[in-house]
Amino acid sequence: MTSQGLLASRDALADVVAIPVTPFTDDDTIDTKAHRALLRRLIDGGVRTLTPNGNTGEYYALSPDERRTVTELTIEEAAGEAVILVGIGLEVPTAVAAAVHARESGAAMVMVHQPVHPYVSQDGWIDYHRAIAEAVPELGVVPYIRDPRLPGESLAALGELCPNVLGAKYAVPDAARFAAFARDAGLERFVWVAGLAEMYAPSYFAGGATGFTSGLVNVAPAVSLGMLEALRAGDYGTAMKVFERIRPFEELRAARQSADNVTVVKEALAALGLCRRDVRAPSRVLPEPVRAEVAGLIAGWPT
Repeated sequence: MTSQGLLASRDALADVVAIPVTPFTDDDTIDTKAHRALLRRLIDGGVRTLTPNGNTGEYYALSPDERRTVTELTIEEAAGEAVILVGIGLEVPTAVAAAVHARESGAAMVMVHQPVHPYVSQDGWIDYHRAIAEAVPELGVVPYIRDPRLPGESLAALGELCPNVLGAKYAVPDAARFAAFARDAGLERFVWVAGLAEMYAPSYFAGGATGFTSGLVNVAPAVSLGMLEALRAGDYGTAMKVFERIRPFEELRAARQSADNVTVVKEALAALGLCRRDVRAPSRVLPEPVRAEVAGLIAGWPT
């Protein structure tokens, strides 16, 4: 990566990293018109970092062709207006092919989903990410860390081997563990993204994070950007007022091990008339009483 590209990518991670939804038509194909409109709404709302093929985009429910479509559509719609951090993963050849496609399509970075494997060794974790990073040295690489057993030293070792590993999306729900992990890995070496979104952003910023991911931003960009502004200013009182406002909505998403994480966001978008509520299995559409609850929770939010 060039020094200019490196700086731009690091700055893009120290921001609200939006994870767009993937809207579907009534025949269960990607609704490209709605998708473009939702992306345009995020960009016009001030969002400057987008992650196509993230978990809120139902990455694991999309086919390989659909993931490529989402990547290309996002890059085309956001050209020159937002930095694109493409979600990739699965087995090494698939992840490398997706990273190469992201590079060829014009992305700046890739976010590597947590390895989907029942047996993950620490050395194997390094090897997995190294294979991807070395295949696309022109791109920034951001591991998505959800395993509380992974030590910070593993990320430090990966960073020594691969200078294009720029940051980490840390999604272990333990603020003290995050603060220790970041310091063991290299607090200044990496850009730290709070991977559990607005609910954890204040505590993770206190530990060294400078950006956070968000699915809620699909619904109300101004709310997420308002929290970021407060955190950047060190105004935790204002940030926690945002926390209090969004807490019932985010708790619905987090209930039962995040069973309805995506569904609640899509239901809110459906209530706003922005896309259909459809999700793919193993997610499910919300029952009617909960739909009404979601609509009530977002009433009055700036959109």
